[in-house]
Amino acid sequence: MEENMPYKKAKKKFMIFMGVSIVIIGLLMVLVFKGERIKEVKEKVGDTKLAAVVIGDKYGFIDKTGKIVINPQFDEVSSFSEGLAEVLIGDKYGFIDKTGKIVINPQFDEVSSFSEGLAEVSIGDKWGFIDKTGKYVVNPQFDEVSSFSEGLAAIRIGDKYGFIDKTGKIVVNPQFDYAESFSEGLATIEIGDKWGFIDKTGKIVINPQFDDAYHFSEGLAVVLIGDKFGFIDKTGKYVVNPQFEAVSNFSEGLTAVEIGDKWGFIDKTGKYVVNPQFEHAGSFSEGLASVEIGGKCGFIDKTGKIVINPQFEFAFKFSEGLAAIRIGDKWGFIDKTGKIVINPQFESVNGYFVGGIWR
Repeated sequence: MEENMPYKKAKKKFMIFMGVSIVIIGLLMVLVFKGERIKEVKEKVGDTKLAAVVIGDKYGFIDKTGKIVINPQFDEVSSFSEGLAEVLIGDKYGFIDKTGKIVINPQFDEVSSFSEGLAEVSIGDKWGFIDKTGKYVVNPQFDEVSSFSEGLAAIRIGDKYGFIDKTGKIVVNPQFDYAESFSEGLATIEIGDKWGFIDKTGKIVINPQFDDAYHFSEGLAVVLIGDKFGFIDKTGKYVVNPQFEAVSNFSEGLTAVEIGDKWGFIDKTGKYVVNPQFEHAGSFSEGLASVEIGGKCGFIDKTGKIVINPQFEFAFKFSEGLAAIRIGDKWGFIDKTGKIVINPQFESVNGYFVGGIWR
């Protein structure tokens, strides 16, 4: 129903999300933290008012009026990040600028969006990093990598994970069974079958003790004990005891939680502000959150009042006043009154507007 990723339970792997098909978009919209570990993709601020769309079987870009500004011609795309977007032509990935010009020729087997000036790329089975000219700044040498976040990137050598800086220097030796990107100064790591957190020196600051753990957001992190999710602060203290079947990260002070097959919202003390009553619920953005009632999606405000009646097959969260919605098998956009401002006409859309760009 929404792009919010609920937490579930499964072994973690770095995954790169590129041109998202309608099937994948549907999955992202209903998955919340219920168990499947999906690579925690951080939202990046875009810099141009474009949205990735699919017409036929090719990807292109529209602006916020619905006008096509880059003709559908690519086999896959990502949204723009730091001025560039990854594109697939044939079986190789490269990058375009916001005019649609190819600025880094398709030559890579896999890529990810630019983050902090660098993009992860793979040639064969090794990963490295390039700058915006396409020049290698870290040669392909790692078995897996994450995007740079807070100046560091997680890497895997053999079966152990550590961290490098932007010169490629290892700053935290590979020693963990898994590691994810830094967020708010801490990174999740796995030792044995338990999860904890380290700081940027590699020091363990929250001992591995959880059955699963996710990145910090608004000062809190989701953790799993047994089959229940709760939240901890940066000292490792529980602020919301494990009790939920599924949760999402906090956004605008609230988080969606599932208990007994119904979704509601709690605040950072664990108090319900919207009682569990929905079939699914997404994160709040710009004061509204998508919810599902009777198989249809609409939007509520922070009091739980329905402000846009459930009527859509799927709905993404609002960004810059617009939200992507699906009616039948076509995607379009609505404003905060529920008015359709870009008619449903696309086979797929990718993400949501951030800084004017559809992510």
